[in-house]
Amino acid sequence: MQLNQEVPLCIRACFAFAAGQLRAHLPGVMTRLYSAAPALLLCTLAVLFRTSLSVGHVPMLLWSSQRLQWNPYAALHEGHIVSAQELTVLLQPFTQNSRNLILFLQDMLSIDDFTYLSESYGNKNPFQNVQEILQSSPSSLVLPAVDSEATRNLLSSLQESEDWNLTNITNLSVSHLEVNTPKPSLLVIQLQPLVSGLNEISTLEAVAENDKIIGRLTMDLQERGINFSVIYTAVRPSRIPRRTVVVGELRRQLMATEEEDSLSYSPLNVTTGNNICILFYASNFSLKTSSSDFIDLTNATFVARTVDTSSSECSDTNTTLSLKYTRPVNRISSLEIRFLMTNKFYEGSARNWSTLDSVEVVQDGEEFAKFSVSVISAPAEYSSHCQLVGTSNLYPARLIPSNDETKNWDVFISRLQIQGFNIKNNQFSYASDCTGFFTPGIWMGLVTSIVLLWILAYGIHMIMQLTTNSRFDDPKGPSLSVPQTE
Repeated sequence: MQLNQEVPLCIRACFAFAAGQLRAHLPGVMTRLYSAAPALLLCTLAVLFRTSLSVGHVPMLLWSSQRLQWNPYAALHEGHIVSAQELTVLLQPFTQNSRNLILFLQDMLSIDDFTYLSESYGNKNPFQNVQEILQSSPSSLVLPAVDSEATRNLLSSLQESEDWNLTNITNLSVSHLEVNTPKPSLLVIQLQPLVSGLNEISTLEAVAENDKIIGRLTMDLQERGINFSVIYTAVRPSRIPRRTVVVGELRRQLMATEEEDSLSYSPLNVTTGNNICILFYASNFSLKTSSSDFIDLTNATFVARTVDTSSSECSDTNTTLSLKYTRPVNRISSLEIRFLMTNKFYEGSARNWSTLDSVEVVQDGEEFAKFSVSVISAPAEYSSHCQLVGTSNLYPARLIPSNDETKNWDVFISRLQIQGFNIKNNQFSYASDCTGFFTPGIWMGLVTSIVLLWILAYGIHMIMQLTTNSRFDDPKGPSLSVPQTE
C-alpha cells in the first residue's frame, strides 16, 4: 500500500501497524481479521478526522494578459486541496514572469457560490465579468480548493518570493498607478466584504458589485496596454459548518462568536479621564460614495486605530461618538462619522432608555449628510446590538435619509454593538438586540392562524344552521303539503 506524502505520519504509522497485524496472522484467516480490525478502525477514524478538518478551503482564480506556461502538478486531481507548498509552485509563473500582479482579496468565497448564485436568480449572473475574462484571457487557471490558511498568508508569501513594489488600492482607480517600474508591482485590492448571515439577495448584490470592480480595473489596464496577471481569491469560505457550542450561561454573549476567526480585534473605546464612556464595535464598517468610491473603515477604526475620537462627547443624557479619518480615499481629504445617542426616562416603562438617534457623515468639513436611525434602542444599563445596519431597505435597522446630502452616501455596518452610558468594568453590558418581537415569520403564522380560525368558525356556523324535517310523508295517506313560507 502506497500512501500520499501529505498524509500525516500518525496515519501512515496506523496503516503500517494494521498491515503488520495482517502479515503476522496470515496462518489464521479469522484470527488475522479480528486482530487487525481495531487498527483498521483507528485508521479509518483518523482519515475521517483529517477530512473533517479540511473543510476550510476557498477557490482561487488566476489569469494573465500574456501566455504563461503552467507547471504541471500531479496532485491537482478532483477533490484535492492545494496546500501552501503546492500553491507556491503553482504561482511561480506569476512571480517570475509578471511585472504587474493584481491580488483581488474577498472576505468570503466558496466554489459553490459560482453555481448557486448564478443559477438561483435566472439571467442575473453576478460573476459575468469574471467568467468573460477567464474565457478571453491568453492563460487562466482555476483552483477549486485552496487551503484557506494559505490564502491568509498569500500576501506575505508573495512578498517573500519577489521584491515587489507593494501598492494598496483604496479608490478603485488605476489611472494614477505607477506600473512598469524597475521593481515589479504588486497591487492589492480589498473587495467589498460579503455579509455573513444576510439573505441571498444582498449577497448577490455584493458579489455583483465586486465583479464590476474586477471587470472595470481589468479593462482599464487593458486599455492602457499594460501586461498584468490577476489572482482572485478569498480569506475564508462563505459556507462553512458552524461549531456546536454548549452555552453555559443564560445571557447572550454577543461579543463571542461561533466562527474561529471572526473576532480578531477589541472594541473601540472613548475615555473621559480614567473611565471609558463609549464602546463601539463592528465586524464591518464601510461606506460607498455616489462616485462608486468604496471606503472600508474597519481596519482604520479597530485594527490600526488611526481614527481620531477627540471630538467625542459624553454626558449622562447625551453622548456623541465622533470618528475622524484623514484622507480615507484620494478624493476625500477628511471624513467624520458621528453617532448621536440620548438617555431619557420613559414613563410607559418607568425606566431610562438609551437610543441611537442619528448618524451624521461630514466630508471635508462642509458636506453634511444626516441619517435618522430606527429601532436601535436598549435599557440604559444595556448595550445595543444589531446584526445589520445600513441605508438599504433590506437591512433590519435602516438609516433613514434626513437631508439631500444623504443621496451621496451608502452606509453599511455589520454586527454593530454600541454603548454610550453606564459602562462598567470597561466592557460591554448585556446586549439588547434591535430585532423586533414580531418578525415576518411570526406575522405569517398569526395571519395564517386567523384565516384558519375564520374558516373553522364559518364552518361551525353553517353546520349550526342545518335543521331537520318535523313532518314526513305517509305513503298510505294524502301527500304532505309544505307552505312556501316554511
